[in-house]
Amino acid sequence: MDEKTKNALIEFLIRLADDRLVLGHRLSEWCGHAPELEEDIALTNIALDLTGECILFYDAAGELEGQGRKADDFAYFRDEIDFKNLELVEQPNIDFGYTIARQFFFDAWSFNLMQLLKDSAFEPLSAAAYKTVKEDCYHLRHSAEWIKRLGDGTEESHGRIQQAVDDLWRFTGEMFEIDEVVSALLQAGTIPALDNLKSEWDKTVNQVLSEATLKRPEDGYMATGARSGRHSEHLGHMLSEMQSLRRAYPEASW
Repeated sequence: MDEKTKNALIEFLIRLADDRLVLGHRLSEWCGHAPELEEDIALTNIALDLTGECILFYDAAGELEGQGRKADDFAYFRDEIDFKNLELVEQPNIDFGYTIARQFFFDAWSFNLMQLLKDSAFEPLSAAAYKTVKEDCYHLRHSAEWIKRLGDGTEESHGRIQQAVDDLWRFTGEMFEIDEVVSALLQAGTIPALDNLKSEWDKTVNQVLSEATLKRPEDGYMATGARSGRHSEHLGHMLSEMQSLRRAYPEASW
């Protein structure tokens, strides 16, 4: 593997890990606050799944990088600008509808992406994708059912979830950007072609929104730049809380 491909692959793995770390933390904020006990447990379990997945991708990146960094180093000792997660996943839990819409958009993308990455030429990425896609299948089923339940529920639940879908739509375009990192991996044959990723996501989203009696928003301005470290104000606040204990006691053991 040449140096350009290696660096692109490290960056790609970190992106996948950052997505899951940040989203998992957002979901963990519902612990003890979800609308019903069963959902409290479900969201906590999904958060744990995402955290476990991020460790797989961080460890693969650290091993390839060869500088001794582990998952904790990536999670707790990088600043906001160093995080490469999607802007979608850092959006706050305004209400339960926003949490579900954010989760559904991510789940539909991640499930289809992991299906493709199972065929990656880089074995650690392929192995992580095999594990992740099994969990994504459950996550997608869960968030899709809630989209339908809220959309086809009461007038208030319909209005709230439609508002969440409309407000979060502008963050979905970033999931399908082909930048220099992705292009380098495609050119090297490290990851398979992603030509069908957007169409499969569209198919899933259109079907679920239709069953939920929700309107798909019109495509317009799409947020971009988070993959390069340009984030919303929300990430910095989240990281200051998430990293505070470990940074205060960096040598602590549990």
